[in-house]
Amino acid sequence: MKKIVAEVIGTAALVFLGCGAAVIAGSHIGFAGIAAAFGLAIVAMAYGIGSISGCHINPAVSFGVFVSGRMSASEMIKYWIAQFIGATIGAAILYTIANGGGDGVGAMGTNGWGADYNSGAYNMQSAFIFEVVATFLFLVTILGVTHKKAPAAVAGLAIGLTLWVIHLVGIPITGTSVNPARSFGPALFHMEAMNQIWLFIVAPLIGAGLAGMLFKTELLEDNS
Repeated sequence: MKKIVAEVIGTAALVFLGCGAAVIAGSHIGFAGIAAAFGLAIVAMAYGIGSISGCHINPAVSFGVFVSGRMSASEMIKYWIAQFIGATIGAAILYTIANGGGDGVGAMGTNGWGADYNSGAYNMQSAFIFEVVATFLFLVTILGVTHKKAPAAVAGLAIGLTLWVIHLVGIPITGTSVNPARSFGPALFHMEAMNQIWLFIVAPLIGAGLAGMLFKTELLEDNS
């Protein structure tokens, strides 16, 4: 139960702080500031709840950990439920606060692609490839720095910095998901985004699964 509670809180914090930076402060801090908010939120939660649940706060992370052989299917499903609940709570808090402001809630920091999203410069193929590759690289970092032989003290910082740089590249393309729960929560409050939600579930799971397989097959494991 402690792990489940931690995952709910951590995912809620990620959505509230990361998407909140976009919804409430985006016009002031720009893409770089939003990217920093997501990265720093992960750093904070990694050190806050990492010792309890491992701070997955992302169904793709839990899936990659499962594929790598470090987690059971039943525990992964429990984590997924907690993460989607947490994302919904975080988005609900953000919606309530933003709805009381002069600028309203806007698109709620949702993910997307195409003519009606951001600059409209990127199509579905670009969005799909980015989400697969970015999630793959994110999971390689996570599975690497959480290995038993890696220095545990810097794991949270490494993961947060990786998410930061992924957002710097990905915000103009898809808004950057690499996290199905992060995409789902805000989309509940901006239902137009639900038309494209499938990509932000499928692509991150593919990327995470590929990274998990590399560690499962020991191609990236240090067995020395």
